[in-house]
Amino acid sequence: MNIAATYSHLNGLEFLLVHKRRRWKEIKSVIAVVDANTCRSKVSKKSMKGRLLHSPIDMNSELTRLLRSDSREESRVSYWVTRSEKLIRETLTMSTEDQKRGIEATGETPIFSYKQTHFVKQRVAVEVQFGKYPLVAYDLFVKHLAFYVSHRIDVVIEILPMKSLQSQMSSGVAYYEGEMYNVVRRGCGVPAVPLVLIGIEA
Repeated sequence: MNIAATYSHLNGLEFLLVHKRRRWKEIKSVIAVVDANTCRSKVSKKSMKGRLLHSPIDMNSELTRLLRSDSREESRVSYWVTRSEKLIRETLTMSTEDQKRGIEATGETPIFSYKQTHFVKQRVAVEVQFGKYPLVAYDLFVKHLAFYVSHRIDVVIEILPMKSLQSQMSSGVAYYEGEMYNVVRRGCGVPAVPLVLIGIEA
């Protein structure tokens, strides 16, 4: 597969080129190894009836397999929440254990929660996303922030299909051009995480 486009938010790409050049090269090489034709495994039953289409699940699995073989591991950020906004603000920057104790000390009930991302290696998070639109929005505007504010990562790479590839897929997944629009529309400070969007094509 090829990288057709990149979008750098809050100097995410510039950070990689200066501080994590080797990681950036590794990720590009992993993408280049994927043969999109091996992922043409779905026969269309709708408007393109009978046509062989790319399977988003197969493409996601192949990229995930290759990234995992490159020694990246899934990463999780755990924390405790409660119904009190004031209490959440007070405990937000505490360790997980102190969050729970702090909430319990006030008589409120702590609720365990977590966020998980595909791969983190040397503080660079990589998310392969061939899912529906809400999943990408959750990644970009909720999940990555949890890792960034907990000082687990410095930058995020989100891998998406270009519209040209998405239109050959068996289901309507989110695509690069649309998600870049969503990031640009929200302004230069949202999401508050250095980010690189990668658009890939066959």
